[in-house]
Amino acid sequence: MNFRRGRFREEPEINLIPLIDVLLVILIFLMASTTYNKLTELKITLPEAEAEKQAQRPKEITVGIDASGRFALNKTVFQFSGVPALAQALKDAAQGATDPVIIINADAAAKHQDVIYVMEAARTANFPNITFATQAPSR
Repeated sequence: MNFRRGRFREEPEINLIPLIDVLLVILIFLMASTTYNKLTELKITLPEAEAEKQAQRPKEITVGIDASGRFALNKTVFQFSGVPALAQALKDAAQGATDPVIIINADAAAKHQDVIYVMEAARTANFPNITFATQAPSR
């Protein structure tokens, strides 16, 4: 008995819509997670300058402060007696240099106030260029 005699037999079809949805999600994921290396491959021609090189580096004055509050000025121990005395010692260490750089090497456990004393002495001595020395953490 063939009950399907007059009917056409439908061909099985593959539904492509779920496949397209999955591919779009994968494409979005890949686009979001891909690192773009094109930025590191840019070939840049930098402009050139015709400036003269700096004749000399500015004078550097190193001020060290340890955890117990002792000061060292250019690796010479200095007895701190006040900001005006420290400002005069900075002027003496500058040896007539007009714009020296003050480098503050403060211990991590040094008092914040001691660093402020050095900054105030540099301001009093009219030395506006101050920098702090640091070191990379040990691993």
